[in-house]
Amino acid sequence: MTIIIGIDPGSRLTGYGIIRSEGNQTFYLASGYLKLAAVDVSSRLQQIFSSLQEIVTQHQPHEAAIEQVFMHANPNSALKLGQARGAALVALGSVPVAEYSARQVKQAVVGYGAAKKEQVQQMVGRLLNLSVKLQADEADALAIALCHAHSRLGLAKLKLLKRTRRTSWRQYRP
Repeated sequence: MTIIIGIDPGSRLTGYGIIRSEGNQTFYLASGYLKLAAVDVSSRLQQIFSSLQEIVTQHQPHEAAIEQVFMHANPNSALKLGQARGAALVALGSVPVAEYSARQVKQAVVGYGAAKKEQVQQMVGRLLNLSVKLQADEADALAIALCHAHSRLGLAKLKLLKRTRRTSWRQYRP
């Protein structure tokens, strides 16, 4: 059993989603979003840090996944996103972190790397058997956690396959 927190960083809204992964099954634990009310950047970053630190303390995730920064048309937006991401990373403390691009997350959850936000929201709800409609940043954070869970499962299968091939090769070697 592995508890995974997914984080969708933002300078105005930061989403988080927590799932439990057991083999090829995933279960919803919690999710939400931080609506950053502070006016100045420093206060917003402190809000992200302290709120996520509380969530990490409460849920004790084993692993974390976060969306990579992508270049906007406006470099200032990318910079602000990077700062929010940095505050989130520091809040995670010693929890191991994996990074995924938006395209990777959409591919893992919807099966199409250019999926729309609504498609991601709908698919996250289906995959986690949720009856309520999720806020967009909350759904994105859960999608990031699901992407990580799927990636972990794929890597575990790959390691098992390599181990099996090595073992079978040794068995049939003259």
